[in-house]
Amino acid sequence: MSGFEGSFLGAMDKISRAAIMECKICWTPYDPADGDDYRQIEPGTAFIDLPHDWSCPNCSAPKEQFMVLEDPGAESVKDANDMAAVSAALEADFREIWHAKMRDVPLVNKVLHVQAVGFHRYEGRPLGVLITPWFMNLFLLPAEGEDWSTLTVGAKETIAFPSGNYEFIHNVREQSGGYKACSLFSPMGDFNTQAQAVDVARAVLTELFKEENRAETDRREDIRAAREAELNPPEAEEPEIDMVPSRRKVITAGLATDMATEAE
Repeated sequence: MSGFEGSFLGAMDKISRAAIMECKICWTPYDPADGDDYRQIEPGTAFIDLPHDWSCPNCSAPKEQFMVLEDPGAESVKDANDMAAVSAALEADFREIWHAKMRDVPLVNKVLHVQAVGFHRYEGRPLGVLITPWFMNLFLLPAEGEDWSTLTVGAKETIAFPSGNYEFIHNVREQSGGYKACSLFSPMGDFNTQAQAVDVARAVLTELFKEENRAETDRREDIRAAREAELNPPEAEEPEIDMVPSRRKVITAGLATDMATEAE
């Protein structure tokens, strides 16, 4: 067995690295902060990292017989699992669009695939970047219990972040439900690999929360021209995208006014 019989039916992804476990045979605890001197397990070793043949130092019960006694990191694990589920659902929806409607569109970049990047909670709502072969957008999704199914498709909303104000467009899909999206890049021809697109997406999510970028976002036309120049260097140079884009290039991507088409 790879899990444990006690809490969560043995699902290791339900416990955090800080979880304190307890043998359900003799009630001996395993605390990651202490490790296990008897079996030479160093302090700081999480229960999920224990060798598969580790057993209770008191009664020799296998690790599968341990239950959760206390888990200080349980909330972070739940949140991570929630974001993974959100990302998977979004990816599934837009993969369907790709296969059903977008594969033969001339402007798509076929070296790319659909991928949700960096989704986390921002003011209670999932926020992240969705990469597809035809666009890269910043996505804001409803909080738990919040219903965005009545959003007006195409309506625009300005949302404030530490780096500035960004224009989001409302949309509703049958599978994904309601969401708000800010266009970053479209089309996606400047990206040579999926890894480059992911690097840019992660940089966007970092720069979005830096207040020092606010002054740059206020100079729309000047910065837009600078971004275009960076993405389209002279023909004499080999066109490429920096693996770590400049702060200006990344943060001003959110100022794009042309919303990527979701191929409804």
